[in-house]
Order: sequence, then structure tokens, then C-alpha cells
Amino acid sequence: MRPTRLNAKSFAANLMAYGASEVASKLSRLFVVFAVARALSPEQIGTAAAALAVAEIVKAMAENGVVQRVIAADKGALEGTCKAARRIVWAWCLGLFALQLAVAAALWAAGLPVIAGLLAVAALEYLFMPGGIVQAALAMRDGKMKQMAAISGAQIVGANAAAVALALAFPSPLALILPRVLSAPLWLIAVRRLRPWAPVPGVSAAPLRPFATFGAPILGTEMVKALRLHADKLLVGALLGADALGYYFMAFNAGLSLATSFTAALGTVLFPQLCAAGKGKGASLQAAGIALAMIAPFVAAQALLAPLYVPALLGADWALIAPTVSVLCLSALPLTLWTVCAAQLRAENRPQVELWITLALTGALAASTVATAPLGLTAMAWGYLATCCLILGLAALRILSPFTAPTPRHAQPEA
Repeated sequence: MRPTRLNAKSFAANLMAYGASEVASKLSRLFVVFAVARALSPEQIGTAAAALAVAEIVKAMAENGVVQRVIAADKGALEGTCKAARRIVWAWCLGLFALQLAVAAALWAAGLPVIAGLLAVAALEYLFMPGGIVQAALAMRDGKMKQMAAISGAQIVGANAAAVALALAFPSPLALILPRVLSAPLWLIAVRRLRPWAPVPGVSAAPLRPFATFGAPILGTEMVKALRLHADKLLVGALLGADALGYYFMAFNAGLSLATSFTAALGTVLFPQLCAAGKGKGASLQAAGIALAMIAPFVAAQALLAPLYVPALLGADWALIAPTVSVLCLSALPLTLWTVCAAQLRAENRPQVELWITLALTGALAASTVATAPLGLTAMAWGYLATCCLILGLAALRILSPFTAPTPRHAQPEA
């Protein structure tokens, strides 16, 4: 059987559009890093990092598979799917808003008022999200990836500009939190204008069970992924203190911010393409080759030049994290490959496999952090890289190999 082929030209164009958006975002992020490194102490940065870690773990619960259900819905069932999705996202986001306020209250009671206050401010973002999620999903379904990339880039650049202004005018951990909330209304207005949608009277909402059966493993995966990305920071803060966490946070921000942004763009662009491509692994293998070819030169340059740009950008006091940044940059390669694997699993309607692999990776990375923390930042970075290469490399061999069993079925809405 001839393998299904990806629309390589469309995929590359959309990925380049999101890539350009990420470049603009990262350039603006450099100014944030520059301002924060000079305006805040490592301890203040560590406090903000702890609040961001908790907020991102809670925010991962917003990824409940609703967007993917809308993208993959049959044409005849689209309106009902959108109506059900709208109800779900409103209830879900209000629930997350209440949950984060509850966590903030608990931290306040535990004697951590600064982190609690930062979390309470960050929770305001959930009041803007539900009004645009269905519209954003429909825009991606319609192939408006370039426009969505522009909106995402503008939101991030605006938030970063606000962060720089706040860091310079009012140096405090709030400078890393408040811009997330300030940029949320801009995103909401933009996506609603890009793809207007309102519930059609007389159309019944789709059943909730397909959302639950498809979304539950995706929700679990995203939560575990958030733990993978942020639990190590909480562990470093608990084991080594806020000052060490400040250095660790800046090293990860400088070393892996490009990778996390690229993989987020890759996952967003790839899933609709794989849904359109149908069964088979040929499309995913193409996507892996294109994505690795695009990011590898940047990863190599970033790793080699870290000893030069880290002290130049952050200041001489931060030069000690340059070797850590160099090592962490290399983690972008296995993470990119895994993003393709995860999109393939979701397109095959097998998100539960993604969940188990992500859970295994998260546990291994937490163990690596605890084991290497006494040895210093660079040792932790090598442990992170080795763990990613081992687990994600083995997973990619299994998921993308053309010699493994055929995929069972394509992701489609259930009746």
C-alpha cells in the first residue's frame, strides 16, 4: 500500500508562518530576559518562576481536546460539535478560574503571600479564553494558520513589551505575570474577528460523551506535560531555594524557549494536516524530516554561541549558566521529534498512548532532577537531555517506524 503523503508545501508554508511568528516573539522575549536580568534579583525571578510553574500546571487543564474535536468533526456534525464545545469551554474555564483562586488561597494560608497574589492575578486570563476557543478552532479547521500565527505572535510580542515596561518601571515579580492577562483581550477580539461564529438556532448540541472519551487522555497528557515542563522548577526551588531557582529558570528560558515555541507551533500546524492526510505514517515521517531540518541549524547555532550571547545579553553575573544553556538547547531535537509522534497518535485517535509515554518521561525527568541537583545546573541539564533522548527516541522508533502494525483508525467524531 502506497503510504499517505503530507501536503509538504502547505505544511512547510504554515510552519514557516508560525515560525516567523515565533521568531518575532523570541526577539521580543530577549528584551524581557534582558530587562528582567538587570532589574530583578535571582530570588525575585525564582519567586515569579514558582508562580508561573503552578499557573502553567493549572493552565494545562484547559487543553481538554475540544479544539481537536472541532477540527476533526464531520461537516454535517460541525454545528452541533461547536455548540457542545462552547458549553464545555465556558464551564471548564470558569472552573479553572475558581481552582486557581483556591490554590492561591491555600498558598496565602501557607505563608506565601507573594506567590499567592501572582497566581490570583494570572487566574484572570480564564475569563477571556472561553469566548474565542471555538472560533480559533474553526479558523484552524479552515486553514487560516497564517492568520492565527499572526494573532499569536502579536499577542506574545505585546505581552513581552508590557513585561519590559513593567520590569523597568516597577521592578517586581508581577512584571512576568501581569502581561499574560493584559494581552488576553487582544487575542479574544482578534480570533472573533478572524472567524466569526455564533450558535445556530435549532441545532442540537452534540453528545458530551465523545468529548469526554477523546478529551480525557489529552487532558491527562497536557497535565503531565505541564508537570514535565515545570515540576523540575518546583523541585529545584524546594531543594536548593529561590536563588538557585532563579538561575535555573533563566537557563531554561534561554536554552529551551526556542524549542518549546517551535514544538507548540509544530503541533498546532501538523494535527489538521494529518487529519486531512488520512491513515498511514508517511505523512508523519515527512513532517519529522521537514521539522528537524528547519530547527537543527538554529539549535546548533544557539548551543555553540551560548558562551557569547548569555553574558552579553544577561550580564556578566549570569555567565555561569552558559554551559547549562548550551546543553539544554540540544533537547530541542528529541522534543521536536516527539511532537510529530504526539500529533500522529492524536490523528490515529490514540491519545492514551501519548499520555502513558508523557507520564513515563515526566517521572524519569523528575528522578533525574532529584539525582543531579546536588551536582549543579549543568549536571541537571545533561540529565534532562539524556532522559529525553532515551525515552523519546525509543518512542519515536515505535510510533513512526513503517514496520510497526498499521494504525487502527483515524480520529473522527463518534456518532
